[in-house]
Amino acid sequence: MVVACVILSMYGGGFATIPAYLSDLFGKMQVGAIHGRLLTAWSTAGVLGPVIVNYLHTSAKAKGLAGAAAYQSVFYTMAGLLVIGLIANFLVRPVAEKYFEKEAAKKVAA
Repeated sequence: MVVACVILSMYGGGFATIPAYLSDLFGKMQVGAIHGRLLTAWSTAGVLGPVIVNYLHTSAKAKGLAGAAAYQSVFYTMAGLLVIGLIANFLVRPVAEKYFEKEAAKKVAA
């Protein structure tokens, strides 16, 4: 119960820091567009995640598995997707400053 409360208390913090993280990586000019794509991916995962879990659990129950054994493939699949996401995050590199829109930034600041 305590662990669930701690995890739930951290959810909003991650959501609030995404624009700053994107700004640090990609510059301030296109944060809105990049943030929109990130939110689209996040919502897609929010829809597909339960669909995948349900499919895997239903398949396991059809094979005659019950209880925790029916969720074994679900946990391995979700752990694998988390590892893929971690690797993808480590592969993201900041955009070189030579690609930043310097003229447009000056106009916005003025």
